[in-house]
Amino acid sequence: MPSIRIGYSSEFVLRNELVGIGSTTTNSRLDVAGQIRSENTAGSGGISTFREYQGFSQTQAEISNNILIDNGSSGPYSSLTGEIKITGETTVSSGSTVEVGKTKTLTVTDKFAVPLGDTNSRDNTPEAGTTRFNQDFGTLEFFDGANWKTVNKTSISGRGVMCGGSPAGEQLMDYIQIPTTGNAQYFGDLVNSGHFIHGCCGSETRGINGGGYDGGETNNSQSAIDYFTIASAGNSIDFGTLDAQHFRNCAACSSSTRGLFFAGGHPSYYNTIEYIEIGTLGNALDFGDQVTSAAVKSSFSSSTRGFSSGGFTSYSPAISVVTIASKGDATKFGELSNAGLSYAGCANGVKGIFAGGYTAGAQLMKSINYITMASEGNAQYFGDLSVGRNYPGGMATQTRAVFGCGLAAAPSTTTNLIDYVNIASSGDAVDFGDMTISTQRRRGTTDSHGGLGGF
Repeated sequence: MPSIRIGYSSEFVLRNELVGIGSTTTNSRLDVAGQIRSENTAGSGGISTFREYQGFSQTQAEISNNILIDNGSSGPYSSLTGEIKITGETTVSSGSTVEVGKTKTLTVTDKFAVPLGDTNSRDNTPEAGTTRFNQDFGTLEFFDGANWKTVNKTSISGRGVMCGGSPAGEQLMDYIQIPTTGNAQYFGDLVNSGHFIHGCCGSETRGINGGGYDGGETNNSQSAIDYFTIASAGNSIDFGTLDAQHFRNCAACSSSTRGLFFAGGHPSYYNTIEYIEIGTLGNALDFGDQVTSAAVKSSFSSSTRGFSSGGFTSYSPAISVVTIASKGDATKFGELSNAGLSYAGCANGVKGIFAGGYTAGAQLMKSINYITMASEGNAQYFGDLSVGRNYPGGMATQTRAVFGCGLAAAPSTTTNLIDYVNIASSGDAVDFGDMTISTQRRRGTTDSHGGLGGF
């Protein structure tokens, strides 16, 4: 190559076919001391665009100086296909968009922040796996492709707490460890009396009792709500009140964050539904209406839906359903195989179970019904309780459902029996142990029931 230079200043050097611009010691094919500016040149504008045939760097590029990416350009690093390591400050100005696509592996040595907002600001159709922080509930949540669910999980033990009862023990709480068998132990006392045929629900950590009545026949519905910590024994504490005096003979269910109370009544009957946020303290608010006005219903939930069924005066077999995260009226899900009331209701994340109760002819029932909560349809036969009984209490983990106490023979013979079934397989209940007292009209909750993991 000729080394004759005509009309070029000393800034240009050609030595041994190596070109230097602003460089007197040329060691590369092109050695440039300073910046290179190129306009309307294909393949230019990226990091080390001369390094590869197509003008893209496929190796790690390190940005150590402060970089401003504004909305007037795509930035000087748009053509990188390899790894970018940022050790300096990067500023993205308002109105601009930076899109990085998929990241296979991300390692953070200090901290990072996920998107955040309240419940109403959720994207309704995000990509499955999308994660955000919910400011209303103080929890991380993710989208599973169909629903938003919480990822905040505490240590669970399978503890179940059974509360209240009539005629004795209306303020008594017992607890059991559901993965094992054995007799119940004393947990504490409810701060408010009148909790029988009441609503009981809870989160992984907190149990909630609300409603019920004090034993009279009229004008005695209880509006008090109290709570207790499931992991530690002790007395309950005031939480708030239900808004209406409609919660004698009521029922309740919950997700991880929200509890629903289905009104009952007597001698008048009501169809209202009220809700609370379990992690806070305060009074219940209106949620919507039930399909029917009736009392002595039973209830359970999946992580997204709440269910209730049974009740008089109609002895309706109808099963109704609501979406827990959004307020609104209940719709019909299906029907029970037996029209009756005073069932025990509980669920894991898949199956909901109604057990026991009695029919319009005051016949005590042994049958256990179940539904698959993700679909709609009528209940199916599961098996039988060890003893037919009215007003049993029910609670469940992800594997077992237990049924405690109840009225085992008319007119007033109560029992302290606890029996259980394995939810995944149909079959008859077997003996678990005994409660501390013989009573009826109890309700219970666990730290691992079917409603947990949702809103």
